[in-house]
Amino acid sequence: MTADFEPDLTLALRLADAADAITLGRFRAADLKVTRKPDRTPVTDADTAAEDALREILAVERPDDAVLGEERGGVAAAGRCWVLDPIDGTKNFSRGMPVWASLIALTVDGTPVVGVVSAPALDRRWWAAAGTGAWTADVGGAVRRIAVSGVSDLGDAYLSTTDMTIFGDRLGAYLSLAEACWETRAFGDFWQYCLVAEGAVDVAVDGAANPWDLAAVVTLVHEAGGRLTDLTGADTWAGGDGLATNGLLHDTALAHVGR
Repeated sequence: MTADFEPDLTLALRLADAADAITLGRFRAADLKVTRKPDRTPVTDADTAAEDALREILAVERPDDAVLGEERGGVAAAGRCWVLDPIDGTKNFSRGMPVWASLIALTVDGTPVVGVVSAPALDRRWWAAAGTGAWTADVGGAVRRIAVSGVSDLGDAYLSTTDMTIFGDRLGAYLSLAEACWETRAFGDFWQYCLVAEGAVDVAVDGAANPWDLAAVVTLVHEAGGRLTDLTGADTWAGGDGLATNGLLHDTALAHVGR
């Protein structure tokens, strides 16, 4: 299995390079074009340009693979499918905050097997392929293998979410989890899942999440020794929400915030 996905991981890293060249070039640009989707979430010219560039590369390199992207659509088809979020954290990107990333995943028959998260404004990148472990390039480019924490008690756990208001009428469930944990923050979006994978955060939860928000971080969290499910506890990245933990805390956290 390891050998099967190494070429795909190499390609995913190339795709991340291509995305970085576009997104970083438009970050904090005076002429950045920002519009709103029907759900009032922002989209910039960098989002669409990056996704278009990745699709062009995939059309040449993997012409038989399906593609699902946040901006141009598609279907998470059976077989091989690339799942793209050209800029995760577009609100941050559009406001000049550096916490945003391009997310690139490959799924096979619905199971993520390759994931790359590239956050060039943070000078960070994370990646994993099934059977190869989880890795990061730190500030300055030093590469190291990462693993989840060994925290086994929620009372000692670091919790993060993206926006607690997204929980809506289930906000009480999130607050129950927060009160049970040692400390809470809102690192949000891709970053909190990467921090779970590298052991800096123990629990990350989102009351709402799209498939392209989670596909790339599934392999990363799994290869680092953790677990990612939806809030019913199902092993899916397309359930509409997400919970990632170091594994040791998963069932206990789910007992608070699960649906």
